[in-house]
Amino acid sequence: MSEYLGRARKGVAAAFGFLAGFDYYWRKIGHAFVTLISVTTITFVLFRLMPGNPAQAMRAQFEAQLEGSGQAADPEILDQMVQVHTGFDPSQPIYMQYFEYVRDIVLYQDFGQSIQYGDPVFDILFRAMPWSVFISVYGLALGYSTNILLGAAMAYKEGSRFDGTMTVVATFLNSIPYYVGALLFLAFFAHDLGWFPSGGRYDTSIEAGLNPAFMASIVHHGALPIMSSFIVGFGGGALAMRGNSVRILGADYLRVARLRGIGSVRIATRYVARNAILPLYTQMMIGIAAVFSSSVVLEYIFTYPGVGWYTFDAINMRDYPLLMGSFLFFTIVTLVGILLAEFTYGIVDPRAGSGGENESY
Repeated sequence: MSEYLGRARKGVAAAFGFLAGFDYYWRKIGHAFVTLISVTTITFVLFRLMPGNPAQAMRAQFEAQLEGSGQAADPEILDQMVQVHTGFDPSQPIYMQYFEYVRDIVLYQDFGQSIQYGDPVFDILFRAMPWSVFISVYGLALGYSTNILLGAAMAYKEGSRFDGTMTVVATFLNSIPYYVGALLFLAFFAHDLGWFPSGGRYDTSIEAGLNPAFMASIVHHGALPIMSSFIVGFGGGALAMRGNSVRILGADYLRVARLRGIGSVRIATRYVARNAILPLYTQMMIGIAAVFSSSVVLEYIFTYPGVGWYTFDAINMRDYPLLMGSFLFFTIVTLVGILLAEFTYGIVDPRAGSGGENESY
């Protein structure tokens, strides 16, 4: 009887442990949801209260047009005209505008209508998102792959001329802002040498479709933005990988592994690389948000119509429905990157648990 009770207690304990793990994940999702609501609320209020917003300018323009044609500028008519172009009624209180904005997003995926382009914000961002993902993800993958390989080689050759030279080069490149690198690439490779186009996503003279010429044109036009995104994470990641690898190479368990006769290839992959990459993993997940946010200036420099290009254009034109949608997009990307790092780090490093009762965050 006591044996069955012991098994039952173990089963209940295992079930509660399983649910506790899920409680950790739900808690993190709840934190992300609260952050998303907070950012949405703050940006909505700030855009509505900022001086010289497009709704006021549009209202003044319509009023001047009506008075110029000899018609009376009825405030109700002006509010209706502004509502048609902006998607909200300026006569309503700000809390009602916010409620309708959130309701439309949740129920209808309606982020409003762009003042400048006249198209739904969701459609504009949905069409632009694949192009931003293309240059951002490829730039990030190229940067971190190079960082891992270069950092490991620097650690293996610690103290050599190669290590010293690459440390100086990585430190120098890490200090260069991505937009400076983008301007240098544009001036040298596009304007001076003419090897790459200075703008656009593809050659408009080529028929769009899944054909080699069109695919080559996409890669050709995206090469310079990708290389500029590559600069964002390069240098610092290589130095971090080098430091982690040097620390692990001097660890006691690595000496024991050599004494046991374990091969150098297995030591390099299973012992050194796997443990040295761990600190870079979280940095890479959160770096997704940094790369996307840098695309705002990057895409405008290369006239590359992605989410960043539309965001920069919306800032210049005071197109706040499009700007609100872009900020919401960048917020979601940032939160997804953080959640991916939180949820998958325990898989990459089994020593990291799923949080306990006494965790600080």
